Amino acid sequence: MTHTSVKTVGAGLSAAALLLLAGATPPALADTAPEPGNWLMLGVSHGDAPAGAEDGTLLRCDPPGGGHPHAEEACAQLSAADGRITALPAQDALCPMIYAPVTAHAEGMWRDRPVTWTETFPTTCALRARTGALFALDGT
Repeated sequence: MTHTSVKTVGAGLSAAALLLLAGATPPALADTAPEPGNWLMLGVSHGDAPAGAEDGTLLRCDPPGGGHPHAEEACAQLSAADGRITALPAQDALCPMIYAPVTAHAEGMWRDRPVTWTETFPTTCALRARTGALFALDGT
């Protein structure tokens, strides 16, 4: 018969608990940690409410990709504007005068700086004219 002291069992249980806790990182904490590199989560919604994160498209720029249909062009435009969406050059466009607002939202990191941007535009045409390929998320 083997005799084990309560002290030994307690120490063993404590060590096992620590190992379990060390290996189990809660998913919510893992998802909110900033990722290295240049990336943005982009979304466009109809109306003046920003799109939710589940409706967004990931744009990665090191290298270009992440599911954005025009990643190379969008990354080139962002690089030229040093990651500042408000500094993207506006393009000339003839947009219809039918009010159908859309709200664009971007959140992510650019050169170790957090990016959070939201703006409502009167039409999708006005959004594209102001933001170029960045919010051309439907592949056109």
